[in-house]
Amino acid sequence: MSQGRWQIEDPPDPTAVGGAALSAKGLRTRQRLIEAAEEVFAEHGWEEASIVKITEEAGVSQGTFYRYFLSKQAVFDELVEDLNRRVRHAMSEGAARGTNRVEAERNGFEAFFRFTSEHPGLYRVIRQAEFASPRALHLHYERIAEGYVAALEDAMESGEIAAADTEVLAYALMGIGELIGMRWILWGEDEVPGHVIDEMMKFIARGLGAEE
Repeated sequence: MSQGRWQIEDPPDPTAVGGAALSAKGLRTRQRLIEAAEEVFAEHGWEEASIVKITEEAGVSQGTFYRYFLSKQAVFDELVEDLNRRVRHAMSEGAARGTNRVEAERNGFEAFFRFTSEHPGLYRVIRQAEFASPRALHLHYERIAEGYVAALEDAMESGEIAAADTEVLAYALMGIGELIGMRWILWGEDEVPGHVIDEMMKFIARGLGAEE
């Protein structure tokens, strides 16, 4: 039975701004700029972040930046894509270890919390996308919801959980994970305690009409 249905698409091979293929060294430099952008946008926010700060964090020149990205907007959008792919991959791997829907939910949430503990910039960057790049924000949530919907449909068909509107459930589950993570990770405790996850899962199991 499928417990995680996120289809993690392979991104197209990155190129230089002019479309030229990148060497292995060029790919590493481009990725270093994305990682630097994560740090800079998380620390300074969209308005205060700058290409200068990003290149300083990455240890490259501004000229090097423009080989890979046209603008601050371009690197921000790529960062949202990169974070989205990585968090879906983490959640998919976690959920796949579950033997039923409730276990899959717990494992997926725990993977999400680990990821956000290691990458707290995820919260800050996604919130900035609300005004900096609404399209990127919508895609971020839609892609996560798609995987949830598919897995919930499977669980309903097998009788594991009660019939319901899968899109509503998907967004409700996403909201639970996001706010629990915000309270216990973003606000300074670095991880979600086990007893919090236990209580959260009791609530989710009841909401899904499943026995934990």
